[in-house]
Amino acid sequence: MKFNPPATTGLQVLLICACCAFTSSWAGEWRGYIAGEMRYFPQEPLDPRQFDGSNWSLSAQPEYHTQWDNGNQLFTFTAFARVDQHDDERAHADIRELAWTRVAETWELKIGIRKIFWGVTESQHLVDIVNQTDLVENIDGEEKLGQPMINLNLVRNWGTLGLFVLPGFRERTFPGAEGRLRTIPPVDTGHPIYESDAEDKHIDYAARWSHFIGIWDIGLSYFYGTSRDPLFIPNNDGSALYPVYNIINQAGLDVQATVGDWLWKLELISRDGFIDRRYTALTGGFEYTLVGILESQYDLGLLAEYLFDDRNKDATTPFDNDMLLGGRFTFNDAQSTEILAGVIVDLDNDSQMSILEASRRLGDAWKLTIEARTFFNIEFNDALYNFRHEDHLHAELAWYF
Repeated sequence: MKFNPPATTGLQVLLICACCAFTSSWAGEWRGYIAGEMRYFPQEPLDPRQFDGSNWSLSAQPEYHTQWDNGNQLFTFTAFARVDQHDDERAHADIRELAWTRVAETWELKIGIRKIFWGVTESQHLVDIVNQTDLVENIDGEEKLGQPMINLNLVRNWGTLGLFVLPGFRERTFPGAEGRLRTIPPVDTGHPIYESDAEDKHIDYAARWSHFIGIWDIGLSYFYGTSRDPLFIPNNDGSALYPVYNIINQAGLDVQATVGDWLWKLELISRDGFIDRRYTALTGGFEYTLVGILESQYDLGLLAEYLFDDRNKDATTPFDNDMLLGGRFTFNDAQSTEILAGVIVDLDNDSQMSILEASRRLGDAWKLTIEARTFFNIEFNDALYNFRHEDHLHAELAWYF
């Protein structure tokens, strides 16, 4: 199994361990899950090296949490590991979190490896830039690698200001030659190219101000450092792609307004470092919830979002002029059953990607999750062209402890 350790420093780990060693009690809580996963691809792969049909894997995510000093100091540890049937690159392990937190009345200090999330929209999270995407887990970009950081949050009546120092860069994970849901040709993660001479030792910086103002939940963010979204160049014989990690500056805005049963959402970024030009991208839309439809216990949320990137077809994302239309069906039952279904349509060429996500608890300790994606009318110049044979069904059964 491939181990994908975070690029941390010995000083950080020693500091965390020292802080915990001097606590008066190690009483804490273990929890987490063990899950079995099946992915089925009904179409033959584009590359004969890729597996055909089904793929099985087993994953585990143990977590440990403890606190002391009247709850003013906390320690969190989260690990993740997966064993995969066909793809050696998807068989990997990672430290998602290993962090010490000190809480005071007007500030918080957090040191170690952590995951943080910024964003409000459903289809993509443009402003969520601190953690690297663990792409071998899912192409939706929701799974993230742990990031070493020093984070100071200043809590004031004018909002919360988060300051981040990010020592060490995490390369994005990509499926191997035998894996599915990958580019043609595959990405060669063994030969990354960096703009910075410090390569993956470059120290990045970020800041975010957030505040509630009436119906508005607002976040303003800034990031300077190595881009989490690589560009790609082919190797000499065209058999693989090399990931290229540039230095970028990114300013971001995320806004959510709650107006009755309406949620209005917007994420907007302005970034330089892409082929010597600055570009702008946004995702914005709404979710309207029909509460108790047909006088039942069920809720139906109607989703619509517009996705834009002014690089057009030069964008590193397939969503440069697209629309998401979908719905979220919530059963409001003891099993927390939910179904999310939608389609993202390219407004330039009518390429489409449909999405289905459903989950339900089974008893007190089990959870079943089902996902499905299909790709329609994918044209040659579309960024999703590599996935035209990648329709798939994903089912996971997890046991929580």
